[in-house]
Amino acid sequence: MSNAYGAQSEEGARTPYEALEVGQKASYEKSVEERDIQLFAAMSGDHNPVHLDAEFAAKSMFRERIAHGMFSGALISAAVACTLPGPGTIYLGQKMSFQKPVKIGDTLTVRLEILEKLPKFKVRIATNVYNQNDELVVEGEAEILAPRKQQTVELVSPPNFVAS
Repeated sequence: MSNAYGAQSEEGARTPYEALEVGQKASYEKSVEERDIQLFAAMSGDHNPVHLDAEFAAKSMFRERIAHGMFSGALISAAVACTLPGPGTIYLGQKMSFQKPVKIGDTLTVRLEILEKLPKFKVRIATNVYNQNDELVVEGEAEILAPRKQQTVELVSPPNFVAS
């Protein structure tokens, strides 16, 4: 399905607070591509050469270019917003600890787990990110405000952008 901008859309179900259960899990996967690094640098303004300059990065402790740390944070946000609890979720806070570098070509999986239901529709969620070798690259925990009612909504993808 396309919208007026030629963007693709899909349906996403939000899981309301009442239906969330401690121990409930979900995951979200994305491969890190060159385009992602370029677009993230353009969007964030983070032009650190360890992300963008192969020659500079080769002399760094990583020996090659790496993804921006907050790129993983953005994937966590996407997992929470689109998977569990899903659309309508409001972020209240996020703790993150970077364990290993993320490299171009890595396939990242965000694993979410409901840790605790708090009063006033608040929920604590484990937000851990693993690479294709099942190595923990980001350890995290979020506090969110869960949707209040069950609803299926249309998730619209943005149009294709070209980084300049």
